[in-house]
Amino acid sequence: MAKALLIIDYTNDFVADKGSLTVGKPAQTLAPEIMRLADQFLSQHDYVIFPTDGHRLNDPFNPETKLYPAHNIIGTTGQKLYGQVGSWFDRHHDDSHVYKFNKNRYSSFQNTNLDNYLRERLIDEVWIAGVCTDICVLHTAISAYNLDYHIVIPQAARLIVARAMIPKLTNFFIIFPLNKLSI
Repeated sequence: MAKALLIIDYTNDFVADKGSLTVGKPAQTLAPEIMRLADQFLSQHDYVIFPTDGHRLNDPFNPETKLYPAHNIIGTTGQKLYGQVGSWFDRHHDDSHVYKFNKNRYSSFQNTNLDNYLRERLIDEVWIAGVCTDICVLHTAISAYNLDYHIVIPQAARLIVARAMIPKLTNFFIIFPLNKLSI
């Protein structure tokens, strides 16, 4: 069976220093490992897939509109893949083993054809890399698990972002220190 590397949300808005919802330097340090994995997968005739957050500005039907600042607006520079990873995609996007698609929810499987794409190619193992391990990578991994895929999440190719994003989210959420909450 084949395998696929999912590189989730490695976009300018999440990774570039001036991205609208950026994690910044910590996310930028993932590039060498993501590039190494992408080259390895492609050289073995496995698949490299880029599920990419894609939103419409002020979309009243997307819950993220109320939760986060505008980000990854379809067709903008912010939604383009960042840096070396973007350059890698530009060089390889015509390869039949490279695929990029927009997603409008945290999980790369929700409202997309990803499951069909993987099953048509007899892919049963997914490696998941990218930013927002505690959001989009997590939701994608849970969906993959529930769909019976074997899952690998390489530590050097993912980033937990909750702490890095807290300053950007204070206008959207009331954020309590965990030790101050009583449940």
